[in-house]
Amino acid sequence: MNQERPRRAKEEHAIVLDFLKNGYSSDSRPFHQKEPIIQALGKDHFVLLELVSKPDKSFKPHDEVYIGDDDRPDIAYIKGALQTVKLTQTAKRELNFIVEKLVSDNEEKYLNFYNNSGPISLRSHQLELLPGIGKRHSREILEQRTIEPFKSFDEIKERVKAVPNPKKAIIDRILFELEDGDRYKLFVRV
Repeated sequence: MNQERPRRAKEEHAIVLDFLKNGYSSDSRPFHQKEPIIQALGKDHFVLLELVSKPDKSFKPHDEVYIGDDDRPDIAYIKGALQTVKLTQTAKRELNFIVEKLVSDNEEKYLNFYNNSGPISLRSHQLELLPGIGKRHSREILEQRTIEPFKSFDEIKERVKAVPNPKKAIIDRILFELEDGDRYKLFVRV
């Protein structure tokens, strides 16, 4: 029986975490053989990527690069997925800011999680996987969203008093998933 492997998440755009014009310092190859490396975060699925830029290009953290299937003006090729342990200190530092910006810029997408998330099993719900949200808070959110869907993170704070910062809960969960902290992936796709 021929079983298909699950497809990897496809990113169209990535945000630069760090740019290593001369490659990794640990790379023992001669200088002329080193490739300019970009450590980046996929914009839609939060996939950590290692990219090789085209020659004579320069990048800084927070720059956006196109990595889709069409002609890539800045990227020579995608080297592959990257683990958080391989991130440079600059990339690790920028990761928090970039995840926060992506969540802020796409508030509706993450409100949909609060408004539409479902159970994991008979005993637990996806909402309970968010830091600071347990069974009691989860029940309150579920009750409130049946009355009326949430329209903003601030509205969640107003209607469910025990949830101090619903946006931060999403950001913290994404960072946790990037560290490969749980088998359940709510936001990070690989």
